[in-house]
Amino acid sequence: MPLQTLPVLSLASEPATLSRDLGESFRTFGFAMVKDHGLDADLVARAWSLTEAFFALPEAEKRRYFREGQGGARGYTPFGTEIAKGAKLHDLKEFWHVGRTLLEGHPLAGPSMPANIWPDRPRHFRETFEQLYADLDRVGAVILSRIAVWLGLDSHWFDGPIKDGNSVLRLLHYPPVPDAEAGAIRAGAHEDINLITLLLGAEEAGLQLLTKQGDWIDVAPPEGALVVNIGDMLQRLTNHVLPSTTHRVRNPQGPRAAHSRYSMPFFLHLRSDFRFATLPGCVSADKPDRYPASITADDYLQERLREIGLKM
Repeated sequence: MPLQTLPVLSLASEPATLSRDLGESFRTFGFAMVKDHGLDADLVARAWSLTEAFFALPEAEKRRYFREGQGGARGYTPFGTEIAKGAKLHDLKEFWHVGRTLLEGHPLAGPSMPANIWPDRPRHFRETFEQLYADLDRVGAVILSRIAVWLGLDSHWFDGPIKDGNSVLRLLHYPPVPDAEAGAIRAGAHEDINLITLLLGAEEAGLQLLTKQGDWIDVAPPEGALVVNIGDMLQRLTNHVLPSTTHRVRNPQGPRAAHSRYSMPFFLHLRSDFRFATLPGCVSADKPDRYPASITADDYLQERLREIGLKM
């Protein structure tokens, strides 16, 4: 039997059609690929250029933007810090986090949502990534509205839970791996913590998802398309109706091992004070509630950050 492939969906589709197609792709794979998302191609091109320029800076300069004890919430996280839950070897990557800018005195400001950190160079870094963050936030809200309809909810159901949410734009650099430690890979098999992830940059080979049949399949979107996947928070909220699928970034083979890989995932999060309650429509006699205990989104996030080595 041939391996299944992810469909490429248009965000410009008629809303009811998009809800149906997204829901089916997410239910089957936990993933979808989306084109016609409206992100400005010139903005994205500038973001790629600045990402590459930042990670090319001297190591000592990059480490000026690393904050101990922040769990990588903002700024730079050095190579070899993050580890997949249950893994023995750390991932072969370094990254930078851009978070939401909150007004002074905002009730959600604090250790979990600290102020952003901005590097002195390259130029135009801040304005580029503030705009890209806002645009991805907007696209993510549209996708969530279509998911809500598929779940039988009002299209605006997620508006409140994600307002001022603790979403993060991650700029990722996977350096060349010709001398990688035996067994270590660019990103070990894992599931994302958040509601949904919107990923730019999966055109470069390496991203794979694990199907329900136990096969690893490549996720290879057309140029410029977004890869979108369900995170653990939405899996929890939907009582696993929408699965948070295991995925990884494998190491390249041959000449590609001498090249870097870059990607930009946007991890769309709930408000820190959102309290989980399983959606009633996702609970039945045949599918009892897996999560009767209540927990806030921030409590859940902190627990998971400890599991992946970003917090002690």
